[in-house]
Amino acid sequence: MLLEFDRKSLMGVPADMLAVFAAQQPGESGEARDATAAPLADAVAAGRDLGIDLAEELSAVRFTGDLGAIARIPTRGKAKSKLLMVVGMGPRDSIDTAAVRKAAGACARNALKDSTLAIAIPGDLGLDQALVAQTVTEGAGLGGYAYTRYRTKASELPSLEKISLLPGEGAEEAAVRRGVKLGEQLVRATVLARDLVNTPPADKRPPALAQHVNDLLHDLGIKVTVMDEVDLEKGGFGGIVGVGRGSTQPPRLVELRYEPAGAKGHVVLVGKGITFDSGGLSLKTSDGMSTMKSDMAGAAAIVGAMSVLRELSVRVNVTGLLALAENMPSGTATRVSDVLTMRGGKTVEVMNTDAEGRLVLGDALAYGVEQNPDAIINVATLTGAQVVALGNDIAAIMGTDEALLDEVRAAATNAGEKVWPLPLPKEYAEHLKSEVADMKNIGRPMQAGTIIGGLFLKEFVGSTPWVHMDIAGPSFTTEGDAFLNAKGGTGFGVRTLLRFLVDRSF
Repeated sequence: MLLEFDRKSLMGVPADMLAVFAAQQPGESGEARDATAAPLADAVAAGRDLGIDLAEELSAVRFTGDLGAIARIPTRGKAKSKLLMVVGMGPRDSIDTAAVRKAAGACARNALKDSTLAIAIPGDLGLDQALVAQTVTEGAGLGGYAYTRYRTKASELPSLEKISLLPGEGAEEAAVRRGVKLGEQLVRATVLARDLVNTPPADKRPPALAQHVNDLLHDLGIKVTVMDEVDLEKGGFGGIVGVGRGSTQPPRLVELRYEPAGAKGHVVLVGKGITFDSGGLSLKTSDGMSTMKSDMAGAAAIVGAMSVLRELSVRVNVTGLLALAENMPSGTATRVSDVLTMRGGKTVEVMNTDAEGRLVLGDALAYGVEQNPDAIINVATLTGAQVVALGNDIAAIMGTDEALLDEVRAAATNAGEKVWPLPLPKEYAEHLKSEVADMKNIGRPMQAGTIIGGLFLKEFVGSTPWVHMDIAGPSFTTEGDAFLNAKGGTGFGVRTLLRFLVDRSF
């Protein structure tokens, strides 16, 4: 799917559908049932050029401008587009960038099959025009995403060939062009992460995924180094080796380096990359495994983010570490109560082989800290308890540095991704106490599982400012939604990381 800026007039753009927006206007009673649609300037202009009173047309079909609501009106040959699509943005006084992004996503998700779509970027919302253009582009690109690599027949998902983004009434062309360009880069990065997550696990086992990452990034200003099983054994990466021991395909640690001229500091990003999680000998149920191709979503987010660092002119040295392993049961798999020696020498008693993500991350974090970065951020589908605590839409964040936590939280807010901080109370570290090793890899049953996972990782970061993002819920959806997400990987975390790195560049 191609996303591109186009300066053609609304009536002159050749597309199967032309999308414009309408707000919701409350009726005299203030009740939702009395609401009416208030077409924005582009919609009014389109109606005028089509020779219709658009407000009356919308009223006749009882279109009230609810967020994501769609009305289709034939243009009857008066425009190069076959249909005018009017998309609701919700109440006028509640329209923000989140609403803009969702409304644009609804445009794409309701497009005709095998079609082209043009979207007029509104200039009368009272918001920064470049930001509006960016969020419209993001919404349309993410809403139009479909993973069809393995399909042999038509899908019910959108199948857009091209989305043209047009400066609407009152919009400044230069600002819109800038916003579209940035939005397209963010979409491309997020879509890359989605594709990696959605790839079946047999096609992304650790050696294959490491090679694929190299193929994707080595021409994009990223130096890629892959540590194989021999390197990992020699380097003392006992966590990664131990988790990967049960698989016929050995683990990998992929190091990605982005080193621009005039860099302002150094940030290390660490991603959990369990390419399939059976639970190991602590075997999951069949239902529990059904989404476990997504257990490498943290690593995927880092690959996606790093793929556009050069294009975004990020001026921070960034090291990405992808801890890749396949967690499988076999005669060679790590057993419950085995002790692993981690990078740096800490010993861990493995009391549940399904708490494997923290083992590979512990090694990667210890290695990342050795590089003396200014900050280290890890992204991981770490705990089911995160979903219990915050649901499927909000990631948990925790860490050792309040200023860094504030930076990450602000970046997430600006990127339109939801996060919420959890504490790391010292007294809960007792839950990880082992009788035979420095620590266990699990805490007490049904008690603060997400926090315990964070406390385990904290043991490997020393005094380096560190933030842990647990994205178990928002990284993958089995249901999809009407706006931005098809079923499958969401690419959560990519835009937060990029916003954070861009902000640190200036």
